[in-house]
Amino acid sequence: MITRRHVLASALAAPAILRFGPAHAATTLKISHQFPGGTIDKGDFRDRLTRKFAEEISKRSGGELVGEVYPNSSLIKTTAQFSALRKGALDLSLYPMPYAGGEVPETNIGLMPGLVSTYDQGLRWKTQPIGKALTDFLADKGIVLISWVWQAGGVASRTRPLVAPEDAKGLKVRGGSREMDMVLQTAGAAVLSVPSNEIYAAMQTGACDAGITSSTSLISFRLEEVAKHLTSGAGASYWFMLEPLMMSKAIFDKLPKNQQDIIMAVGSELEAFGRKGAQDDDIEVAKVYEKAGAKVATLDAATVGKWRDIARDTAWKDYAGKTATCANLLKLASDVAA
Repeated sequence: MITRRHVLASALAAPAILRFGPAHAATTLKISHQFPGGTIDKGDFRDRLTRKFAEEISKRSGGELVGEVYPNSSLIKTTAQFSALRKGALDLSLYPMPYAGGEVPETNIGLMPGLVSTYDQGLRWKTQPIGKALTDFLADKGIVLISWVWQAGGVASRTRPLVAPEDAKGLKVRGGSREMDMVLQTAGAAVLSVPSNEIYAAMQTGACDAGITSSTSLISFRLEEVAKHLTSGAGASYWFMLEPLMMSKAIFDKLPKNQQDIIMAVGSELEAFGRKGAQDDDIEVAKVYEKAGAKVATLDAATVGKWRDIARDTAWKDYAGKTATCANLLKLASDVAA
């Protein structure tokens, strides 16, 4: 017996079948990142986050969405991923935001030394005016922010410890962003601009004396093999990087509303996983380096304050002077209390 409900259901289903072909036809989303690959349960938490994301969007969409993860920059070179997202040539990437600073200077707000000093502060950006301003700006540049992921950082050094600004003099240091480089140069260091997956080779050859990067990268890229000293960011840090899961707006906008909603919901729910992964690695990194024979130092509030003072007078001023958007983003971010 054909009921009114059956007729309505058929009518509702028909446009979807006409538009997207068979109901079982899946949309495959390629997810790229620069970090070592693992499994959904083991390895770099950033790789695991992308695998959890892929699994969950498939489950919630009934298989209409499929995520394929490409670790180790195996699909697209590290620094090219942001541009590929903007053009619609890549679907998603878990990407260190300031890596895009050469193309879009405003993104350097994602690693402004001394601006963010706790995970709570960084994650509050999402619900504060800075969050709306940043997401609106990125959307205008062709990027949708899916998961907010913050990471504290530390320093692996092969010669001597780099804790306070005065320790930087004469060292060749990888900072991670243009603004961090400015701070290091003011402190007397020479700087090296390479993505985190190239720090090991730079330290191994002597091109780099010390690398500042996230706790997770300090572990995943095995920098303990080429370092004799670690400065941990577990207790306090002047280096917090925004490393979100981002999606091409051109690709996102083509999806039906229900699939967009699934992607945004899953992305938001994974933020707690991202925070825990980052904080767990802040603790784990000291154990890894101690086991390898490195000496571990920690930062205190006074030392972080020294770095922040330099940053305010150099990097912050320089960034704010770049564009009106930069000035506004810095002001809004500064309004978020630690």
